[in-house]
Amino acid sequence: MERHRSVHHHIISYLFLSSSSIFFGFIFALVLLFTTTTNGLVKLPENITVPAVIVFGDSIVDAGNNDDIITEARCDYPPYGIDFDGGVPTGRFSNGKVPTDILSEELGLKPSLPAYKDPNLKPEDLPTGVTFASGGAGYVPLTTKIAGGIPLSQQLKYYEDYIEKLKMMVGEERTNFIIQNSLFVVICGSNDIANDFFALPPVQLKYNVDSFTALMADNARAFAMTLYGYGARRILLFGAPPIGCVPSQRTVAGGPERNCVVRFNDASQLFNTKLSANVDVLSRTLPDAKVVYIDIYYPLLELIVNPQEYGFKVSNKGCCGTGLIEVTALCNNYTAAVCPRRSDYVFWDSFHPTERAYRIIVVKLLDKYLNRFFF
Repeated sequence: MERHRSVHHHIISYLFLSSSSIFFGFIFALVLLFTTTTNGLVKLPENITVPAVIVFGDSIVDAGNNDDIITEARCDYPPYGIDFDGGVPTGRFSNGKVPTDILSEELGLKPSLPAYKDPNLKPEDLPTGVTFASGGAGYVPLTTKIAGGIPLSQQLKYYEDYIEKLKMMVGEERTNFIIQNSLFVVICGSNDIANDFFALPPVQLKYNVDSFTALMADNARAFAMTLYGYGARRILLFGAPPIGCVPSQRTVAGGPERNCVVRFNDASQLFNTKLSANVDVLSRTLPDAKVVYIDIYYPLLELIVNPQEYGFKVSNKGCCGTGLIEVTALCNNYTAAVCPRRSDYVFWDSFHPTERAYRIIVVKLLDKYLNRFFF
C-alpha cells in the first residue's frame, strides 16, 4: 500500500508536471548506396532525399530509451503497446506508434523508429534514423531531473556515439550526406510547463511565466544551434501542445468540471510565440539551413474541441483506467482496465494521445509544412 501511495505521489508530480562485423557493414553500405526508392505515402519534391529521421525530446517521441533506467517516466509494461506490432510494450508512451514512427512510415523509411538505447537495435537501423528522446525530458535541466529522464545534453552524447557508429558502417562521406539531408525532429516543452513551472512553487519564486518560457525558448534555440554545429541542416522544432486540456491537467487543476486550465494553455502559447520568433532568427542567420517551427497546439486542440468531426467520442479522458489520472505506473494491467475501442479516444492515458490521434495530426502537419523543409 505504501508503495502505491509513493508511486501515486510521484506520478502526480510527474503529471504536473550489437555490434556487426566489418564485412557486414561493408555489404550493407553497398546496399544502402544503391537503394534509393521507398514506398512512402508522402511524395517528396523532385531530387529531394530524406535518408533518415533523427529525434530528440520527451515522452511524445520516446520509443524505449527510458526502459533501463530508474525512473517512473517509463512504460515498458502492458497495456502500453497493446496495438503496437505484436502487442509488445516497447516503452512507447502510447497504445501503438508515436508521431515519429508515423513520420518514418509516411516517408517510406521504415515502419517505426527505434530507440537508440534499445538492446535489440539492429546495425542496419542506424542509417535510416533513431530516437534519442526520453520521457520526462525538458528544455530546462531541472525538469528532466525531476522525472529522472535523460537530459537533452546526454541525448546529444548518445548522438555523438551514433555518428561514430554510422561512420564505421557506411564511411564518413555517406555519414555526412545522411546528417545533412535527414530530418532532425525536436519535441519538448510540455514537461517544463506541467511538471516544473506549475508544479514547483520555488520555481515560480525565481521566474514568472514570461521569464520561464523565455528560458525554455532560448534553450531550444541553443539546442538547435548545437545540432547545426553537428551538421544538421533540416531541423524541426515543435511547439508545446495545449497542455491545460490534457486529461491529467484537467483533473489536477481544472476544477470540479475538469475544464481546460487556461493558465497552462496560456503558458504553452507564450512559449510557442517565443520559440517561433527564435526559429525565425535561426532560419535567417544559419547558412544552408532549414529550421522550421511546427505548431502542434492547434492541431491537437482541434481534436479535443471537435472530436466528433474526426470520429472520436471521448476527448477529455484517457482510455486507460478512469482516464482521469492514470499514466505510466498507474496505467497497468493490474489496476487499470483498458477501453475496448481505443479508436474512440483522443487520449491513450491521461497525458499522451492514441496512435489514431497521432496519425491524424502527423498527416495534417505534413500537408502544412512539408515543402518548408526543403525550399
